[in-house]
Amino acid sequence: MSRTRRASIEVVNADVALDLAQAQSENVYLFVPNLIGYTRIFLAGVSLHYMSFHPKYCTIAYCISCLLDAVDGQAARALGQTSKFGAVLDMVTDRCTTSCLLCHLSSVYPAFATLFQFLITLDFSSHYIHMYSTLVTGSRSHKSITSSVSRILRFYYNPVSAALFVICAGNELFFVALYLMKWDTTPTGFAFLGALSWAQVLARVCGPICLLKNVINVVQLWKASKILVGVDLADRAKEREEQDRLKLAKRQ
Repeated sequence: MSRTRRASIEVVNADVALDLAQAQSENVYLFVPNLIGYTRIFLAGVSLHYMSFHPKYCTIAYCISCLLDAVDGQAARALGQTSKFGAVLDMVTDRCTTSCLLCHLSSVYPAFATLFQFLITLDFSSHYIHMYSTLVTGSRSHKSITSSVSRILRFYYNPVSAALFVICAGNELFFVALYLMKWDTTPTGFAFLGALSWAQVLARVCGPICLLKNVINVVQLWKASKILVGVDLADRAKEREEQDRLKLAKRQ
């Protein structure tokens, strides 16, 4: 195992990482936040099972799965069990859960299928490129954004503010409301709401939040793309310098 230990373990390639995963006594897979992540996946599966025929069970399982998204991060910080595996597990679970609901909505609202497909594409691409750009630039977390990179993303990912929770919750509730609108059209009973059902009210309240979330996704995609282009330009400049150095050495 080359260059693997100083004061702490240093991973330099995939072979070393695999050896460490198999040999270390500390089991990252069983960290409490990761166990919560597995629970989220199970609940998402339950919601998918009931999605086409039992809206109550589906909604309960789906909402609990989404709420646990906030719990696993708190648990990771409180227990000192933050991990790259956990961060990726959390992000992948978010993307897959939302995408599955949007796929169902595409069948329920076929006229808007293209829009839902676009939202899935934007969600996956923006988060993947953002995650990759933070890894390439050596950031410890995809949520570590400075104001110089993007004030919008800094505010969105800032752990001090509740922006991330509120925007993500509003985004998910909008899609849940669209799902419930096909099952319940009973008016709320309040005269000022007219014939609107509770699901329709929720959709109208959370609609602007969903729009904001996707605007942030566009910003995230654009900023991450610019960072990767900057890294490419730096690498190409370094390669040219190396080639010039070799040419100069040959002439001498």
